[in-house]
Amino acid sequence: MNAQALPDIDFPGHDKLVAALDAAVCAGDCEAVTTAVRKLLCEMIRDRDVQLPASVYEPIDDHYARREIYRSPLHGYSVVAMTWGPGQGTPVHDHSGLWCVEGVWDGELEITQYELLERDGDRFRFRATGGMQAGTGSAGSLIPPHEYHTIRNMSQDRVAVSLHIYKAQMQCCSTFTPLGGEWYRRSERTLATDST
Repeated sequence: MNAQALPDIDFPGHDKLVAALDAAVCAGDCEAVTTAVRKLLCEMIRDRDVQLPASVYEPIDDHYARREIYRSPLHGYSVVAMTWGPGQGTPVHDHSGLWCVEGVWDGELEITQYELLERDGDRFRFRATGGMQAGTGSAGSLIPPHEYHTIRNMSQDRVAVSLHIYKAQMQCCSTFTPLGGEWYRRSERTLATDST
């Protein structure tokens, strides 16, 4: 997808979701905005008027799918649907300093938060601070500097779909490869989007 193009994929309930997000992102400071977006996302997942495009339910064999379905021309926030095939997940990663609200639209995902303990150049020491099984209708927020986490579809036979609302288009992030113990090496990753 062209990084300059503003995606705006039509789906049932599109206008309702966008109007509600436009209001939520004007809620105040970062904490107020993510709280408003998280509450809204939980409501929208249960709202039968809002149905994501059929394409977001189609997994891609060799990686989880990232499909940007809307980006606000006025507020700059980005809406990305992610499709998790059985067993697919992420390494430990950050969100490049962007707040994000993530909601499970369908299925179940395991989310593990990590606390940054120490940094030595491109080596980072993390400790897992807790994990949770997030089912359909649940949502959580990530506010920098507390943004390090993993996401995984633990099911061996079911696809999961999540919706991610980012402060802005997320084009890159840092990923962290285990070195042993609590130490990881950071790499920069350019993020692509898959077609809808």
